[in-house]
Amino acid sequence: MGQTTEGFKNFDTLTKWVKYFLYIQIVVVTVAIASNFMEYQLLSDYQNGVYTSQEKAIADGETNDQRQQLISLAYIIVFIISGFLILKWIYRANYNARQLGASGMKFTPGWSVGWYFIPIFNLWKPYQAMREIWKASHAPTDWTNVATSSDLRRWWFFWIVSSVIANISFRFSMNAEGLNELIILNVVDQASELFSISLAIVTLILINKIYLAQLKNLHKKVNKADEFINE
Repeated sequence: MGQTTEGFKNFDTLTKWVKYFLYIQIVVVTVAIASNFMEYQLLSDYQNGVYTSQEKAIADGETNDQRQQLISLAYIIVFIISGFLILKWIYRANYNARQLGASGMKFTPGWSVGWYFIPIFNLWKPYQAMREIWKASHAPTDWTNVATSSDLRRWWFFWIVSSVIANISFRFSMNAEGLNELIILNVVDQASELFSISLAIVTLILINKIYLAQLKNLHKKVNKADEFINE
């Protein structure tokens, strides 16, 4: 397929990179869960007085902190890159839906991304924008009559829950000092990571379905144009 077809911008490579980094994100978060479980065991041992040697307790604590910091750094890097790629993909998907014939879309490519950064409004506007992209991608010329997919609802559910738990974890980490508080923080972090994996999986499904829908409609459009030329 050419680079462009009547304004449609090929996003095969972009979609592949989004998928790659979502898979990497799943792997990194899985490692983070395992590491957090190890930390939970360490904190529990501290609480239960398992250690008889202070040096051993300190050494294990330092090893745990180094491991956690390394994994956290990897997660932040992967999260930033995957987030950038996903937002770029959303912009491109919105743009391409218009090139396929969707008219009357309320969200521009820019605002389909911009709403993620505006507090309060980011609780529902990004969902509405993605819902519009979904509909316009599946039936460009009749998108207003397309039903909302359950994939969209699952995606937004996990997005909201993940964001809320991550926010709770961050705020709690600012004041967590005692063992009990650190254990609670650890459990909250593990819950956040489980929802992050679920969000990544649902995002993969959603992106793939929108991508395939746009390609299908692009091929239909190209075939119709070829038939018209050959007549």
